[in-house]
Amino acid sequence: MRKEIPIFFSTDDNYIPYLDIAISSLIANASEAYTYRMIVLNTGLKEESVSKVKRNEKAGFKIDFVDISKEVEKIKSRLKNVYHFSVVTYYRLFIASLFPQYDKVLYLDCDLVVLGDVSELYCVALGDNILAAAPEQFVQNTKEFREYAREALGVDPDGYVNAGVLLMNLKEFRINKIEEKFIRLITEHDFDLLDPDQAYLNYLCLGKIHVLPNGWNKEPMPLSCEGKKNIVHYALYKKPWQYDDVIDGEHFWRYAEASPFYDEICARKRSFGIEERKEKEAMAQEILEHAVRITESEDTFSKILCQG
Repeated sequence: MRKEIPIFFSTDDNYIPYLDIAISSLIANASEAYTYRMIVLNTGLKEESVSKVKRNEKAGFKIDFVDISKEVEKIKSRLKNVYHFSVVTYYRLFIASLFPQYDKVLYLDCDLVVLGDVSELYCVALGDNILAAAPEQFVQNTKEFREYAREALGVDPDGYVNAGVLLMNLKEFRINKIEEKFIRLITEHDFDLLDPDQAYLNYLCLGKIHVLPNGWNKEPMPLSCEGKKNIVHYALYKKPWQYDDVIDGEHFWRYAEASPFYDEICARKRSFGIEERKEKEAMAQEILEHAVRITESEDTFSKILCQG
């Protein structure tokens, strides 16, 4: 009997077309030595969209949509929407408690394309590490964000990881009470953060993260790829469904052309005009300036928690 690999995603209706592309690319490149259960966390989706995504199912690949509205509702008022991060981004923090049957899972964002075999990532040995993840390349290569990671969060910027591709050791997640600590932090403090769930994961799992080569989470930046380019993650503000000049954007369109959402994606791109670009580019500058303000603030993780 083939071993099952559980893979989690989270989405809302706005991102479901990109979820479809992430899933179809994953299936196209996955080893048939395993079976795969893809679990999509959500708080309600259009049935028509769900049906389109489930067309990807075939022997060895199951897609389940799990509504976690009740669980999220308990703390939703405390979860911040920051820039392009929505409440959806926090769902990965609840996988360990919601799915006690699993001790090891993959978590993938929707804005990515899988070019390699995810079973290879799943088989990475974690030991007692809580996570395996690749470095956040934008933080590594941007002065203001390096300072943000080091001074505001108390994390080495070269070891600060992107939470869009995670191999999660749920057994250690539970032992280390990560979910409980996260809820306590958002209840007791109101930290000003640029990347809320990612910052919390880096802080709470500090010292227990296995750092992967960036080929498992390659961001669209002019950087060398470490090893094979297995996953392209459009994590920055420029998305291939909005801009023409996104590095590695051709991989997205290769899979988008076969998606039942292709016409919708093209329509969205056509409607993304000059004003939308100005707004996005202004937001990117604001994020940079915000990083500096947070770093200079007295109310940061490192100043309140590490020295408190």
